[in-house]
Amino acid sequence: MKIYNKKNVYEAALERVRYLYDEFDNVVVSFSGGKDSTATLHIALEVAKEKGRLPVPVMFLDQEAEWQGTVDYVKEVMYREDVKPYWYQIPMKITNNASSTNRYHECWNEDEKDGWLHPQDEISIKENRFGTDRFHEMFTKIADVDFPDSTIYLAGVRTEEAPKRYIALTSGITYKDITWGKYLNKKRHQYTFYPLYDWSYTDIWKYIQDNNFSYNKIYDEYYRHGVRINDMRISNLHHETALQSLTLVQEIEPQTWNKIAKKIEGANTIKHIQKNSFTCPKELPYMFEDWREYALHLANNLIFEDDMRDLLDRKIASGSIYHEGAIGNDYWRAIINTILSSDFDFTKLTNWTMNANVDTYRRVTKNPLGKDKVKHKWIKAMTLSTKYITIEQKLDILNYFKNGEHKK
Repeated sequence: MKIYNKKNVYEAALERVRYLYDEFDNVVVSFSGGKDSTATLHIALEVAKEKGRLPVPVMFLDQEAEWQGTVDYVKEVMYREDVKPYWYQIPMKITNNASSTNRYHECWNEDEKDGWLHPQDEISIKENRFGTDRFHEMFTKIADVDFPDSTIYLAGVRTEEAPKRYIALTSGITYKDITWGKYLNKKRHQYTFYPLYDWSYTDIWKYIQDNNFSYNKIYDEYYRHGVRINDMRISNLHHETALQSLTLVQEIEPQTWNKIAKKIEGANTIKHIQKNSFTCPKELPYMFEDWREYALHLANNLIFEDDMRDLLDRKIASGSIYHEGAIGNDYWRAIINTILSSDFDFTKLTNWTMNANVDTYRRVTKNPLGKDKVKHKWIKAMTLSTKYITIEQKLDILNYFKNGEHKK
């Protein structure tokens, strides 16, 4: 557990949430059914009880293609007396990363009611009144319609999980002196905050176990089946970060698998390919000269929608500094992972570009003398992340900090 001047992360999180309750009229927990949002919920419940602000509003945006274990656990939470439920089971379109040919999955489509993966709950919100059918826009739109001004979401995002999160949640100011959040609607005083941003996964599980809190039992199944900690994702089953979960659904929840296989295009293919599903191979296929040629071959043969191909082409053009040299192979492998998983939200590529070694390469390339004091400012962490730069560049960085150039 991290310690901050004799304060552990649990105490720090309580302090943060107490501050947010004092600053904002309405505090809503954005719940996913995962371990991080479970810990966030209980921190919020503890503070709300202290301040006489129970029940706590809890919102869950149900994507239909969920583990049954997740649905069962969400229902347990939503029926608590100290929770005010906002369970959204509304028609919307979600990216289907299990298929290279069918870009979107329409969940809660009334015309396909007989094939829903689980029924709508009697307490859920079923009408889409939010002016969009896209999942990624829904959180902001729901805040606009269902929650008044001075409302914030508390969400369970941690910097340990991805490099881009660390940079995003420890740099720019979101609200007063808080970096660990983002704007929803600044004019309406609406934000999302991540009070557990500096917790490790061991902190999360210690908090849950020490207090004997209920949690999503899918984690137990993941552990029993040998899933790596970083791959234990609780999200919809065709999300780009959860595709490997599809290979286990038939064993863990056979009834869920039967419905998934019928409804989600590409799910059955992933099940049969197993761990090679939609990921870049370790070895370059012999018929290609390099990873770039392989990546462009896949783009030409697997991307059937012009707008998706245009998106990828623009992304490749904007990343031209990574195309060649020592960094080139890893860049094109990241592009291959993007294509094979139909990840045209570019989550995997963004995670790669936010890697510390890539960040060092970008800063040195765009600011070779370290004189740019804003966007590409040289930072001491660069001295430890030198995978993609030359020996001469490494020496330049070391001398830059040794000679105190960063203080000028």
